[in-house]
Amino acid sequence: MEMVINGVSTRRVSQITEELCGTDFSKTTVSDLCGQLDPVVKGWNNRPLRGNYPFLFVDAVYTKVRENGRVRSCGVLISYGINDKGYRTILGLKIDDSESTDAWKNYFDWLKSRGLKGVDMVISDDHGGLVSAVQKAFQGATWQRCQAHFLRNVHDRLPKALKSEGTEQVKAILYAPNLEVARTLLNAFLKDYQDKAPKVTELVEDAFDDVTAVLPLPEPYRRRLRTTNGMERLNEEFRRRERVIRIFPNRQSVIRLMGSVLMEKDEKWIEGRHYLKMEDYFEWRAKQPKSPDRSSNVITTLYPG
Repeated sequence: MEMVINGVSTRRVSQITEELCGTDFSKTTVSDLCGQLDPVVKGWNNRPLRGNYPFLFVDAVYTKVRENGRVRSCGVLISYGINDKGYRTILGLKIDDSESTDAWKNYFDWLKSRGLKGVDMVISDDHGGLVSAVQKAFQGATWQRCQAHFLRNVHDRLPKALKSEGTEQVKAILYAPNLEVARTLLNAFLKDYQDKAPKVTELVEDAFDDVTAVLPLPEPYRRRLRTTNGMERLNEEFRRRERVIRIFPNRQSVIRLMGSVLMEKDEKWIEGRHYLKMEDYFEWRAKQPKSPDRSSNVITTLYPG
């Protein structure tokens, strides 16, 4: 089971066990043995979520699954949170056919039914339907659009001659020391590129509030919350093992493999050091204005205006 989870094919597992132990395990036997992981993964994936999770990272990865004689592309929705003690915790995975608003809302409702609460900020790429689902599921929370994905979008849309200089100017906006400076840099960028790259200036102007949502936070939190790079690394772990399988025989096998990978990563995070020092964040948040129709443990907004 350990070999399969680490990306060794069932055929290769059979060869290794025969060479080492003199015993031949068929691919079917290996698969049956791995099926013993199912109740363990299911228990972990549906465990109660304790405490508050001020910061929530979400993403989706697509994989191929064989169903009813056809190969279909299925989305695996994943998230991890940073809890009120400053540790990262993988919250769970769920398979759906798309990234629609309903799919994301069902995913968030599932997390909330297990105890997810206290979400102040959601960090993700600009997935279809996700922003609308966040607004419905976490009213009052702020959405931080992943700056790494956004910069790639800007770079790809800029004319070749302007790619390097233009990308650096947009990066300067994102890394500004505060919102006032960021808006000044935005205005300068719009003025310089309005005629040269009108579609890019429209993109940057429209996305400004979402990609700079972290700027009002104390500086250490901006570094940790500005991108979904941590989520991308989780996806890479799955992709490395997926390349061996190529097409999963069913959805349960996806949950078995990916859930096992995520469980192992989750244990390392829990046993490791704090990811963020939350005391400074709670002190900062206590100074922010509260909405009269919301719980006092959720801020109204992370940016003025």
